[in-house]
Amino acid sequence: MTFPIRSLASALLVLTCLSTPLTARAETQTKTPIKHVVVIFDENVSFDHYFATYPQAANPEGEPVFLPRLGTPPANTLLRANLLLKNPNTNPANGAGAALPFRLDRTQASTADQNHSYTAEQMAYNGGKADLFPLHTGNGSPGGVGAFATRGQVMGYFDGNTVTALWRYAQRFAMSDNAYTDTYGPSTPGALEIVSGQTNGLHVTASSQKPSTRDVSSPFIRDGQGGMTMINDIDPTGDVCSVPGEQVWMEGRNIGDLLNAKGVSWGGFMAGFDLSQHNHNGTTGCQRATYSTVVAQTVVDYIPHHNWFQYYPSTSNPKHLRPSGVEAIGQTMGVDGKTKDPANHQYDLDDFITATNAGHMPAVSFLKLPAFQDAHAGYSDPLDEQEGMVRLVNFIQSRPEWKDTAIIIAYDDSDGWYDHAFTPVQHSSHDMQADQLNAPGQCGKGTAPAGVKGAPVNGRCGPGTRTPLLVLSPWARRNAIDHTLLTQSSVLRFIENNWLDGTRIGSGSFDQDAQDMDGLFDFKSQPDTTPLYLAPKDGSVLHDAPKVF
Repeated sequence: MTFPIRSLASALLVLTCLSTPLTARAETQTKTPIKHVVVIFDENVSFDHYFATYPQAANPEGEPVFLPRLGTPPANTLLRANLLLKNPNTNPANGAGAALPFRLDRTQASTADQNHSYTAEQMAYNGGKADLFPLHTGNGSPGGVGAFATRGQVMGYFDGNTVTALWRYAQRFAMSDNAYTDTYGPSTPGALEIVSGQTNGLHVTASSQKPSTRDVSSPFIRDGQGGMTMINDIDPTGDVCSVPGEQVWMEGRNIGDLLNAKGVSWGGFMAGFDLSQHNHNGTTGCQRATYSTVVAQTVVDYIPHHNWFQYYPSTSNPKHLRPSGVEAIGQTMGVDGKTKDPANHQYDLDDFITATNAGHMPAVSFLKLPAFQDAHAGYSDPLDEQEGMVRLVNFIQSRPEWKDTAIIIAYDDSDGWYDHAFTPVQHSSHDMQADQLNAPGQCGKGTAPAGVKGAPVNGRCGPGTRTPLLVLSPWARRNAIDHTLLTQSSVLRFIENNWLDGTRIGSGSFDQDAQDMDGLFDFKSQPDTTPLYLAPKDGSVLHDAPKVF
């Protein structure tokens, strides 16, 4: 997929940039040589779902070949843990869905969306035994072969013949095999964690769900202190694309507030956010959509409950207003330097391309691909994800800014896909209905973490599920696997350490005690700025620079 300038409004932005003298931006001091961080935040993948046998791929005839480099370090995988031929999920309690892990090939890239709610994931881990995934998170697609049509589909994994680009990035750069969501649960809690480290402080604008009559799939629970905590998905208040009757907002601060206070340029860039654009198929507004041949459906580009910053009044752009000019992208003030920019740091993904091409890459950027490319099973898939991700990474590597950029590839949740790794609970929760990890009403045995008001609150049990985390940068370690226990808030912490002198969000944010990402970087050696260009379709290495946006 390309990111052309598809509207008159976008064209006018470019003309403004070309005809108006660019205002020099003062360079903000950083702790490390990294001057730009780009977080590509994808959806719903467990580490084992993509890296179960890393670095050993099956290499069947007709699929892209992956051969590992000599000296590739070991990772905590299903293969290394000897869980491929003997696995606790053959537990008879799983019923007809009881299954061993099995390889998914490229023809099986379109899979079902698994159950990945806060409670279901806890029950699948069953106190750390990790033996009830088919029973509690399994959700099989109809048709296909073997476990594909059963709850045992949740045991499926891809290898380097399908998620080829990610495996090649891991070979060249650095990857964590010990990164987790901050809490159990689906997309929206993960999106909030990576920008605020906090899911407490939820306020209901409109919802059919009532905490007093909730079931375990409710988006929120009472926190035990008179407030509420988000545990599942629900749309942000006021977003013109949100479901009218299901909307909430969050109190507290996020990383955008801290960056604004320090004058650091930043932005949230969501594909489909510019409602004035028309896709090639004629769709526009909140219904802008793209057809995927892999999942064989037309998928809307923008999903409100994935938008990190729309939940906070201080950083929201509910009407999807456009920036006052290219120069204003990433800035709090508009191009006149006197009035606040209407976009309020919230943009379309195309705006990241436009701003970067104009020499205005923000210091901190959060990117979301169009939904059909975001990897979320059910409407996306690893092949479409690879195409979108590789085009973005190729583009960033082609820019002069690459020399001081770190691309962080992270995921919001595991989708409930099987992952054998379990880490002991550090932040407990004791809601009688929602918490079920150790026993009814029990996720961990310790004290609950603080909410936005400072008192211990329920609904924040974690770390949750293991997800992929990679760092692509001239300053990343080479062909390295870091085993430090990281969470989504570790990304938040890296930004705070690098630009904000270690300033923390406070009010119970997990950034306070998250581990640093230092083990993924090498700031002592000479950086290698040579790009690793890959082919979007099959992840193969390109020996010539590709055409970029």
